[in-house]
Amino acid sequence: MLIRLEQRPEASKIMVYVSPLIAVVLTILTAMIMFGALGVDPAKAIETFFIEPVSTLDGVAELLVKATPLVLIGVGLSLGFQANVWNIGAEGQLVIGALAGGGLALAFYDQSSTFLVPAMLVCGVIGGMAWAAIPAWMKTRFNTNEILTSLMLTYVGLLVLSYLVHGPWKDPEGQNFPESRLFHDSALLPILIDETRLNVGWLLALFVVVLGWILMSRHIIGFQIKVIGMAPMAGAFAGFKENRLIWITLLISGGCAGLAGVIELSGAIGQIVPSISPGYGFTAIIVAFLGRLHPVGVLFAGLLMALTYLGGDSAQITMNLPNAVTGVFQGMLLFFLLASDVLIRYRVRFGPPRVKAEAAE
Repeated sequence: MLIRLEQRPEASKIMVYVSPLIAVVLTILTAMIMFGALGVDPAKAIETFFIEPVSTLDGVAELLVKATPLVLIGVGLSLGFQANVWNIGAEGQLVIGALAGGGLALAFYDQSSTFLVPAMLVCGVIGGMAWAAIPAWMKTRFNTNEILTSLMLTYVGLLVLSYLVHGPWKDPEGQNFPESRLFHDSALLPILIDETRLNVGWLLALFVVVLGWILMSRHIIGFQIKVIGMAPMAGAFAGFKENRLIWITLLISGGCAGLAGVIELSGAIGQIVPSISPGYGFTAIIVAFLGRLHPVGVLFAGLLMALTYLGGDSAQITMNLPNAVTGVFQGMLLFFLLASDVLIRYRVRFGPPRVKAEAAE
């Protein structure tokens, strides 16, 4: 029997915003089945995954630390995605931004200055924007696919990181471990809650959310991004320059990723190591779509995805579950979210199209 998708006359606006909740519920139900198949009590596993990590103040603080880069990158990516500019290389931009800011910290590792942290943040933004400018230039100059170029540059950035921590930036007193010197105290972000890792990076993430909302709802650039994304021809007739918006959205998303990288380095790690990010740049793609490409939605989606990281670590320690559970959970969430989006815009039909059926008669 032929199964096909038939486009609906109009997508339900209510379901567009309800679908993330449906995806979360379906993911939890599927996860319970998966835990049961692994011989683990599903209710206990869900409690370990979602409740125990945030049952203490330290857990909440760690949740916000994990959510900071996801929110920052997710807001930047959401702007580009609305303009159909698909920056998939945020992970590489995060790494290069971290190296730009971390390099400045290493250059002044034995000096104290109140201007060091602000300078590191600026360098991180510039580094991420410079790395994102490469696919922007290739897209506008040679019409290359920004998905491929930005993704491939991610692996180049990771190799640059590996070279630096194994070579010129390796700590000469670090017993040959592939890591840099520890940053000076003046190169570390101020802590918001004592005896936790929560730092002012979370406040910067909230500030970026507000800026993203203002840009998309109150600024002409946000209007142009929406028009170009929904109707490129109409935008062209209105005089909106698509190449200009490609540069703007890629530079903004690259800058946000670079800022996330230097915040992760200066706030949570304190030195340059071979693995700066556990995959925040890729996870932020899920965050952007789960948040419906809206800055405020991205904020809540970032908190949820950060919880999956904490829950995966907790389940691994207390229930001896594999670390891959986190990736499986995130993958299921993306699958159900995209499946919901498809069913919002299309109906499932059986049999040949109606026109062909009538012609056959």
